[in-house]
Amino acid sequence: MLAKEAQNRESFEIQAQYCEAMAAPRTAAACRALGRTLSRDTATGRRVLDWAGEPVADALVLRLVGGLHALLRRTGDADLARMFADGDDEATARAVMRHDAALMGWLDGPPQTNEAARSAGLMTGLLHVADTFGPRVEVLEIGSSAGLNLLIGRMRFDLGGVGAGPDASPLVIRPEWRGAPPPDVPIAVVGARGVDIAPVDVADPAQAERLEGYVWIDAQERLARLATAIAMVRAAPVELERGDAADWVEAQLARPQEAGITRVLMHSVVWQYLPAAGRERIRAAMAAAGARATQERPLAWVMMEPNRDLHRHEVRVQRWPSTDPMALVALTHAHGAWVEGLSPPYETRDYVMRRGAYE
Repeated sequence: MLAKEAQNRESFEIQAQYCEAMAAPRTAAACRALGRTLSRDTATGRRVLDWAGEPVADALVLRLVGGLHALLRRTGDADLARMFADGDDEATARAVMRHDAALMGWLDGPPQTNEAARSAGLMTGLLHVADTFGPRVEVLEIGSSAGLNLLIGRMRFDLGGVGAGPDASPLVIRPEWRGAPPPDVPIAVVGARGVDIAPVDVADPAQAERLEGYVWIDAQERLARLATAIAMVRAAPVELERGDAADWVEAQLARPQEAGITRVLMHSVVWQYLPAAGRERIRAAMAAAGARATQERPLAWVMMEPNRDLHRHEVRVQRWPSTDPMALVALTHAHGAWVEGLSPPYETRDYVMRRGAYE
């Protein structure tokens, strides 16, 4: 039991280091203060310290930090403000004690970190797809959360001077661009639908508040972007279903596909949350659909998933009909602040998950 408690406390330091690497010192300070001060005097402390699962893979720290951030936004609690300002131990302990009951619900499930700027990495991958098969794509997204990345065809992108999307969009995604630009080709997202095991309905103020809580307090620009994306979904809802990712992918790939449109499976920071059996089913379904793909009805896979060892994310693309393996075409910041385009020859291998911290 003592060894398990030590592992669970260590996960707060692991997350703090990741936060520092992502320029989030206030969140890092809160993580460290929580790791130092959580005790069995609260139900929250007992549940965290006795956590039976793998704390990093379960995003245990981010569940708790998200709840505390949401409570700060709602209440203006002075102790929470001090915890996030400089990691004050006494203020942190008081805040957890005061909000003990409210925090328990935040530990029940993994965070929903739906960041619209991640679409910069996804759009980079889609431009590589459009360069091969033509401009018209339909996207199928797993792990859609609130469906903000399903707005990808309604956003405006500036990717190192390469533009995509409607000029009049209220949501402009303009990451710092590094390296080689993506293909400068026309693209039209003619359809977008998604699935999530527990979708977030941003029309519900309480669910929108929960989504905002998971945005790190250091990232005020992200909070502003989130507000814009939520307004866009409320004005014109996205096509988002509740369901199992593997079941849904198999069903979507079985649907008739219109000629001249590339069907694209896409996802960002979701692969780690799927059970191993589900990941294998999705791989098998994509391989089978890829074997059936033609130049008239092509298939592609675009992912943006973490390289936890290097504190960066990888944009990988695979296309069918082709025998070429998955290619690493770009690296990106976890929240889309920068994208680094790579030049051929691309690294070619399937995505491999690694143990370690993530956001």
